[in-house]
Amino acid sequence: MFAISLGDDGAELRPLEPHHAEEYVAHIDRGRDFIGQFILLAEVSRDLESARAFLQGYAEKTAADTGRLYGIWSDGTLVGGVLFRTFDARLGTAEVGCWLEPAAVGRGLVTRAVRVLIDWAVEERGIHRVEWLAASGNTASINVAKRLGMTRDGVLRENYPYRGVRQDTEVWSVLAPEWRARAAS
Repeated sequence: MFAISLGDDGAELRPLEPHHAEEYVAHIDRGRDFIGQFILLAEVSRDLESARAFLQGYAEKTAADTGRLYGIWSDGTLVGGVLFRTFDARLGTAEVGCWLEPAAVGRGLVTRAVRVLIDWAVEERGIHRVEWLAASGNTASINVAKRLGMTRDGVLRENYPYRGVRQDTEVWSVLAPEWRARAAS
């Protein structure tokens, strides 16, 4: 297994795999209401069995090269994660996403972790376009997209029914030449 340091504060990025199911569901339980404000992750990981199935699904996506899942550990405790929800090397497109439990918010963990993912996708895998989708009300997520230098492409109006209410989704993206130019400056 590998771990990538996210800085001097004891945070690491590691693959999040089915054998982490107990640790993962404990993490989701610590932040269930917070994590579930805008995304279904808390609902699809209700117990050990469903958590293991979610992690197995991403293990299969990794094997098929269509997605990936990584955990963010802080001082040895799983506190969040980042993922390629979609990954298509043939088309050169990917969608990144994230989540954190409340205790990990405000430390820049997601921004640092997603930078690692985008660097890898662009430089190692030849991905041309990386997307970030966020509910319009999810200011924290939108702010990450801004910190990453992404451009707001537009809003998909009322495209996503969540908890009985149709949500708007903002689409943000960065293209490989933009990412490289930002890294060079």
